[in-house]
Amino acid sequence: MLTQIVTFLIFFAVIGCILYGRRLIKTEKIDAVFGNPERALGGTHWVIVGSSFLLLVWLYYSWDIAKGFYPKSANELCQVAKVNDSLLGLKYQFPIEERELKSTSQIKKENKNLKLILEEIKSSEEISTQHKSILEGFIIKTNQLIPLLTNEDLLENETKQKIINITSKINLLTENFQKPDYPLETEQELNKRLQAVSEEGGWGITKVNAGSGSIENTLEVPLVPSTNRGLKFHAAAQELNLISEEFFKLRNHNPQFKNKIKEIKDSVKTFRKDLNDSEEVASTYAKNIVKIARRIEFASIYPPNALDKMQSAIVKFDNAQLKAQGGLRFIDIFLFPAGTIVASGSSCSEQGSGRWLPKPSDTFNKFILMSKPSVGYKDIPLLWIQMVDLSNVVGFILPDWIADILPGEYPIHTKDGVVEQNFKGKVLKVVTGDFNLLKIPVPYGHIWDSFMRVFLGLVFGIIIGVPLGLFMGLNRFAKGFFDPLIELYRPVPPLAWAPLIISVLGIDNTGKVFLLFMVSLSIMIISARAGASGTQLSKIHAAHSLGASKKQILRYVIFPNSLPEILTGIRVAVGMCWGTLVAAEFLAGTTGIGFVENVAKKYFQYEVIWITIFIMGMLGLLFDITLRKLIDKYIPWRGKG
Repeated sequence: MLTQIVTFLIFFAVIGCILYGRRLIKTEKIDAVFGNPERALGGTHWVIVGSSFLLLVWLYYSWDIAKGFYPKSANELCQVAKVNDSLLGLKYQFPIEERELKSTSQIKKENKNLKLILEEIKSSEEISTQHKSILEGFIIKTNQLIPLLTNEDLLENETKQKIINITSKINLLTENFQKPDYPLETEQELNKRLQAVSEEGGWGITKVNAGSGSIENTLEVPLVPSTNRGLKFHAAAQELNLISEEFFKLRNHNPQFKNKIKEIKDSVKTFRKDLNDSEEVASTYAKNIVKIARRIEFASIYPPNALDKMQSAIVKFDNAQLKAQGGLRFIDIFLFPAGTIVASGSSCSEQGSGRWLPKPSDTFNKFILMSKPSVGYKDIPLLWIQMVDLSNVVGFILPDWIADILPGEYPIHTKDGVVEQNFKGKVLKVVTGDFNLLKIPVPYGHIWDSFMRVFLGLVFGIIIGVPLGLFMGLNRFAKGFFDPLIELYRPVPPLAWAPLIISVLGIDNTGKVFLLFMVSLSIMIISARAGASGTQLSKIHAAHSLGASKKQILRYVIFPNSLPEILTGIRVAVGMCWGTLVAAEFLAGTTGIGFVENVAKKYFQYEVIWITIFIMGMLGLLFDITLRKLIDKYIPWRGKG
């Protein structure tokens, strides 16, 4: 019910906005922004924008609307897809959805192939005149195969009868299909089917594997027919499969054709057997001729009018099944605007907007599930809090060599197997985190891993890049020395470095952080250099006249003047780092947003893909908003000279 209400509210709200906007613009005499009265005439842009928005909303919510208003539609369209899939092979033989008979297209194709081979043989200098004559004879005989199949007088009575039988089966299916009680289903069969429907679940169901704690899309579109109309199409599809199988086993092979094809095969075999190694070209052409003969042999080639009644029967059934769909056709057109339900093997799937634009509620629910440590994604939550002993943090921050440089030796166990700690041993326990303190909450998960990689890469880039950039902006020697090096590696795409860095430093955090450091370093150097070199000389001279030292000029004049450029560089670097990180996690990684998206792509988990896109967008936005606030608060002089 909620879906229906929201759908109507969105629809009428958008229509109302378009109409009101058009009315408002028509009554406006002056464009308040640009001062151009002509700009406000007509309101065409309102119509374009509004229509585009309506289309977007429709594409996004159509799948959800179908689920809300017509929950059985996907299952019924699945059964229709089964029928269409069964009809596809039969239709392909006739000019129903094709321009010509399959027999005609195959004949044209093979005639063309034989003609090309004949021309190549005639122009070849590697084939003797005698062998050319023999090969041309093979081509003539192969060409003679086709009239043996297309001549109605040579069509065997047995083959005619099989065609009549297949046509009768299609007509009978059409007749039965139009009956209200088709197919006849016993009460036992009905109960069995309903039980299977119940066990299968609903449309687009998402389940959590209790054993592994992973999310599974166990079902996209229900396969078992849940309605009487669906059952009708399901039964018809099964019968059509049998009819199609029977037809494609049928071959128009009369005695003359069999003798001719055997003669060609035996002649070519003997010809190739008598050839020596230096006559490989002639042998290859003979082999290719036999291939064409075999394709003609296995093709469904019939006299031009032999299958007319079968074609009419197929068209009649197709019209009957289209009529039986009823309102389902309109649901398919309007609620599956970017695609429809298709059958593939033993499954059905939605190929339209509902597949790659899942509804917000489904996406949000999956996000909640993936955030829980009991479910997560590949046993790791998106973002969660775990209680970690503070000693682990201390051990991570402090380097182990602090204990190594202390005088003395590490403690050695006694003969009783007891280790008595000395001062050096106690220091080692501290720097390695081998002690107990209070527990503190620490975030972890895919989002946190990606965030920390970007943060660390950015921090290292700022720490090294900003001082170096300022130095280059103030010192000619530094600029002349470092500038060519920076400009040499800066244009290289970050992903070009990724395989090398990951190979050397590994797929863990070290390699990814170093890659992001390289990305941010060049940006920060250029930003800081531009800020330092752009400092007005009048400000520096004024500071000199007031008795400021070089350090004071750097701290109070040059650095504040460079801050806007530096912070702008940080904003640019954040975006570049996010893009590079996701690509790096695509290439090699076991955690992170890019890793999640890469795995989701392989299994067509579109909700997960949209979740990763949203997360990356939100994190980038938070970075940008934070930097904007910092700029507004701490650099009030920006843009004021």
